[in-house]
Order: sequence, then C-alpha cells, then structure tokens
Amino acid sequence: MTAEAIDKLIQELNKLPGVGPKSAQRLAYYLLRTPEEQTRPLAEAILSVKKAIKLCSLCFNVTDADHCPICRSDQRDQSQICIVEQPQDILALEHTGIYRGRYHVLHGAISPTEGVGANDIRIKELIARLKDSPVNEVILATNPNLEGEQTAMYLSKLISPLGIKVTRLARGLPFGTELEYADDVTLSRAIEGRQEF
Repeated sequence: MTAEAIDKLIQELNKLPGVGPKSAQRLAYYLLRTPEEQTRPLAEAILSVKKAIKLCSLCFNVTDADHCPICRSDQRDQSQICIVEQPQDILALEHTGIYRGRYHVLHGAISPTEGVGANDIRIKELIARLKDSPVNEVILATNPNLEGEQTAMYLSKLISPLGIKVTRLARGLPFGTELEYADDVTLSRAIEGRQEF
C-alpha cells in the first residue's frame, strides 16, 4: 500500500539489530519527513564508514589505519592481551578506564549449533601473535554464555601450553549477557577480580 522506495527502506531498516517492523516503519517515515540536508549526512556517514573502516592487522579491532589506536599506543601494557568476541566489547572495557593492556578480537565465538568452528574466528592469528610477543597474561573476556564459555575453554587449552598465564573475567558478569550491555562498575569488578583459568 506504500511506495516501493518506502517499502525498500523499511525492509532495510528492519534488518538492523534491535529494529523490528514497527520501529523500521517509524524510522522510515521520520526520514521521509526530515529535510534532505539533515538526512544526507546520515547517508554519507554510512557510506563513509563502509569505505574507510577496516580491521587492525594486529588485533582485528576496527580502525581506519593499519593499526588501531590501542595497538599504536606505547602507553599500553604489552604483557597483557584481553581476548574479546567483538569490537564493541573493547568499547565497554575501555569505558571502565581500568584495563591498560592490549586486545585481540575474535569476531565471534565457537558455536557448533550455528556452524561456527575454531577456524571461523581469529584463533590462528591469536596463537601466532602470542608466539611472537612478550605477553605473560591472557585475559579471556568472552561473553558469559554457553558459546563464550566454550570458546574460553578451547582457548585456555591452546594457550596454557605456551607458558602464558590464562585468566578469566570474574563472575560479576551474569551468565547469558553480553559485555557491551554491562555497566561500568560490574565490568571494573570483573577485570579486577579476574581469576586464573
């Protein structure tokens, strides 16, 4: 019952995480009512991020350079690597201001039910990185859910023989949640109370 262009916009907005059909419809009609000079920057920002952003060649965080700002910083502790599932997990941990080491982004978690195995995430790159670095502690900060725990166990078995201390975030994080939604106090306590794996 609506114009094809509006239907197409609603369908595309509905593909975004957390945006259901009604929200997609509201957003589409909001954008339709908004003057073009206000919607153009949004369209340009989306296109710009797709063109300019790539993965850091060391930690696989998102960046617009070969190395992300964290990997480029000489202020970060090179003896610690915190392993996270997604780049947005770094934002959550950095927001606490407590962790001063480096990161490694897996871009997923082992999930046999979804067909994601160890070769589908950045584990090979992590092991190669650990063999050539002064790292003496790896902090497993995978999500506290079944897939995150499974990934953490697998990583622990791979990393421990390298003689590197393996720790896990403390259990202040409730099982079944995701790091990006945890509050600063909970994340701070989880980092400070991490335990050997």
